[in-house]
Amino acid sequence: MDALLTGFADALTPVNLLWALLGVTIGTAVGVLPGIGPALTVALLLPVTFRLDPAAALILFAGIYYGGMYGGSTTSILLNTPGESASVVTALEGNRMARAGRGAAALATAAIGSFVAGTIGTIALSAAAPLVADIAVGFGPPEYVALMAVAFVTVSALLGPDLIKGAASLLIGAAVGLVGIDTLTGQPRLDFGLPALLDGVDVVIVVVALFALGEAFGHLIAGTGDSRVMPVDGPAVLSREDWRRSWPAWLRGTAIGFPIGSLPAGGADVPTFLSYALEKRLSRRSDEFGRGAIEGVAGPEAANNAAAAGVLVPLLTIGLPTSATAAVILTAFQSYGLQPGPQLFTESGDLVWALIASLYIGNVMLLVLNLPLVRLWARLLTIPAYGIYAGVLVFATLGTFAAGGTTTDLLILVALGLVGLLMRRAGVPAAPAVVGLILAPLAEQQLRRALALSDGDWTILVSGPLTVTLWIVAILALLAPPAVALRRRLGRNRPAATDD
Repeated sequence: MDALLTGFADALTPVNLLWALLGVTIGTAVGVLPGIGPALTVALLLPVTFRLDPAAALILFAGIYYGGMYGGSTTSILLNTPGESASVVTALEGNRMARAGRGAAALATAAIGSFVAGTIGTIALSAAAPLVADIAVGFGPPEYVALMAVAFVTVSALLGPDLIKGAASLLIGAAVGLVGIDTLTGQPRLDFGLPALLDGVDVVIVVVALFALGEAFGHLIAGTGDSRVMPVDGPAVLSREDWRRSWPAWLRGTAIGFPIGSLPAGGADVPTFLSYALEKRLSRRSDEFGRGAIEGVAGPEAANNAAAAGVLVPLLTIGLPTSATAAVILTAFQSYGLQPGPQLFTESGDLVWALIASLYIGNVMLLVLNLPLVRLWARLLTIPAYGIYAGVLVFATLGTFAAGGTTTDLLILVALGLVGLLMRRAGVPAAPAVVGLILAPLAEQQLRRALALSDGDWTILVSGPLTVTLWIVAILALLAPPAVALRRRLGRNRPAATDD
C-alpha cells in the first residue's frame, strides 16, 4: 500500500496527469479507427518519445493500451468491424443492437463494463504482481531457459492463426535479434558484411516496420473499402432493465478475464469467447442472443478489459508479453534501459507503481471521455482510411529518422516494412516476431550462463522440479494445437462415416 500510495503521488502530478489524459484520448481514438489499434500506435510513438521521462512515456503508453480496449467496442458495435480479435464477440450482439436502434445502450454497457472490469483488474494487478515477482526472484539460468521455452511455444500458438505461422514469425524476430556483435566471443554475426549492422538492428525500427509499415503497405495493396456506420441515437445511458441485466455480466466477465489474462498462455481472446458462452448459457433470454442481447456485449467487454489488466502481470513480473500491444510495450521498457522481470519491482519500483497508479486514474478518465462524447468518437469512423494510412507512413518515417538520424535507419525500416508486408500477405502475424526479437538474445544469454555453471552439462536444464514442470508445460503447449485440430477433424468426419 505504501508503494502504491507513492505511485499515486507521482501519477497525480500535473505533468503525468496530462500524459495520462493524452494517452487515453489517443488510445480511444485509435481504438475507434478500424485497423489502427494500440499496438500500431505505441509502435509509431516509440521513436518520438525518447526524450520523455520514462515514467511519463510509460504512463502515456499505458493510457493508449487501456484506451484502445475502450475504443475497440465502438468500431465493433457501430461498424461491425472488430479492430482486433478480442472485439469479435462484441460485434456479434453489439452491432445487432445498433441495427435495432439501441447502439447507445450497447456503447454504454461496453464503457461502464470496461470501467468496472478495468478497475477491478487493476486492483488485482496491484496485489498479484509483487507476489509473482517475489517468486520469480529465485529463478536461476536453468529456470529462465525453461520459462523462455514456454514463452516461445505459447506465444507462437497464442499470437498466430496456427502454431506453424506463429513459430515462423518467432524465428524471423529471433534472427533479427541476433544480428550484430556476439557479446561472448566478440565476433560479428548475420551482419552480411555491413558495418551499419554491427551494433544490431534497433528494436524500435523493427517494431515500427512490422506493425506500421506492414499494415499500411497491406492496405495499400488490398484497398480500403467503404463500410456503413450505424448512427447513434440519444446519449449513452442505460435503462433500469439494462442495468439489471448488465451488472452481473460485468462481474462474471471480470472473474473470467483477469485470471486467464494473467496466465503466460492467456491473452484477451479466450476470455471473451468464454464469457459470451457463459452469458448465453445463464441468460433467461437466450433466444435474444444473435439478435442483440445486452449481456452478450457486457460480459465479453468486461472480460476483454480485465484480461488487459491481467496481461500486465506476466509482462511486469517475468517479462513475458502475451498480446501484441504488450510486446510493443516491452520494447518501450527496453528502449529506456529497463528489463521487465522480477528485478523491476526492486530496481525501478517507483516507476512501476506510478505506472500502476496511472491505470486507476486512466480508467476514470476513460469513463468520463466515453459516455458524454460517444457521438464524437463515432464521427471518427467517417475519416477515409486512405488518409489514415498515408499519415501512418509519414509519421513512421519521420519518427524513425528523428530517433536515429541516418539514412541507413530509413533503408532498414523500408526493408523490414516489406518483410512485414510479405508476412501479412502470408498470414504470418507480427507480434511473435517482436517477442522473438526481444527474448531470443535473453534466452541465448541465460542458456550460456546455465552451461557455464554446469561445465557444459545439459542436464542442468532439467535439474529441478520447477524446470521439469516448465518443460512439461512447454511440451503440452506444443502438442495441444495439433491435438485439438485432429479432434475437430475426427469430429467432422465421424457423421459421414456413420451415414455410409
